[in-house]
Amino acid sequence: MPEIVPFKGIIYGSGVIREADRLICPPYDAIPPVVQQALYDASPYNAVRMELPMEADPYSEAAGRLRDWLAEGVLEKDELPAIYPCTQTYLDSNGIERTRSGFFAALRLYDFEEGQVLPHERTLSGPKTDRLNMFRKTNANLSSIFGIYADDSRSVDAIVRDFTGASEPVVDAEFQGVRNRMWRMTDPAVICRIQDVLAGLRVYIADGHHRYETGVAYRNECAAANAAHTGKEPYNYIMAYLSNIHDEGLLIQPIHRLVRGLQSFDREAFVSRLDQCFTVWELPGRKALTTFLAECPQCIAYGIVLPDITLGITLDCKPDETLSGQIPEALRKLPVVVLHELVLGQMLGITAEATAKESNLSYVKNEQEVFDAVGSGAAQMGVVLKPTRVEDVIAVAGSGEVMPQKSTWFYPKIMTGMVFRSLEGDA
Repeated sequence: MPEIVPFKGIIYGSGVIREADRLICPPYDAIPPVVQQALYDASPYNAVRMELPMEADPYSEAAGRLRDWLAEGVLEKDELPAIYPCTQTYLDSNGIERTRSGFFAALRLYDFEEGQVLPHERTLSGPKTDRLNMFRKTNANLSSIFGIYADDSRSVDAIVRDFTGASEPVVDAEFQGVRNRMWRMTDPAVICRIQDVLAGLRVYIADGHHRYETGVAYRNECAAANAAHTGKEPYNYIMAYLSNIHDEGLLIQPIHRLVRGLQSFDREAFVSRLDQCFTVWELPGRKALTTFLAECPQCIAYGIVLPDITLGITLDCKPDETLSGQIPEALRKLPVVVLHELVLGQMLGITAEATAKESNLSYVKNEQEVFDAVGSGAAQMGVVLKPTRVEDVIAVAGSGEVMPQKSTWFYPKIMTGMVFRSLEGDA
């Protein structure tokens, strides 16, 4: 595994931490404007005021608040380096309580070519520019990346569980139905046991691709400007939340597609084309579609939502018989790749460039949003997907390939405000 080390976390101080429910926020790319305003209203110290400021110069505002809140005692920096175990407890779609466990640590930054930390999705230039400006101004990791690793022995899980079961959390906050609890682990011997168990394993980025690539770019900038660069400076690491793929609380949700803005969309012709490659069932509505996708044993199955009609479809042939030879082998059996190449590309004519620009596609995470958008005319068509399997994420990342953007939605999101990490001094 890449090198992981403890760090001196920055945590909300004793004067405000009792209101932790009002202080944490999702990562910047999961905060729509209405939520951003609600978070601003929740507290003058909500983490969104650093993670995604509303002011005209957000980067200077974030840097100023980090500095001021530390000076005022709103935030306090730990005296000892630590690893921070963190659990998230939530109800899944069936109403069953689940808990995902992991820990925050400082993860050494590697170029992807080194094969130590691997991506699974494409990134866009805009978010990376935004986050690089934030790095430069704040000189801090305000939110963590989310990495997964494969440890079937679950030895680290046991170490963390024993520790958290014997101590009280330092942060206990609920947000949108998810209870987030974090502990502080400073014992060098226990930390060393975790490092030893994970040695030799890879980290696969589940969430935070833009932040990770930005961290690499920032490291390169700092190293080039530092004549005494040693490789041990804080900017050589990034704050990461790490979780085992074998954790029973690890959940991937699908991200659905909305099709819009096609100039010559012919619904009847499209359904006819579907019938050439797929078995097509007409379904009576959303509930029936949910059941269809949940019970369908075939991996490559989708829901197609059109005005006044809902369809369930499964691919009749092997993907190799329909996909372009340019699609890498590691991607050819992925439902999201078949969707983009065959249905959106070949049948609807949506190009890769249009997909990258989101000219004809938008993305939603809730099935009802698909039906609402199509019903209101905001979208010409919706596609409801099944979740991507975690083993497919590992296989694609391990092959050196990446999935189309918006292929996975790891739930719950790692909350910003549980802990921050400075890149100054000894960190």
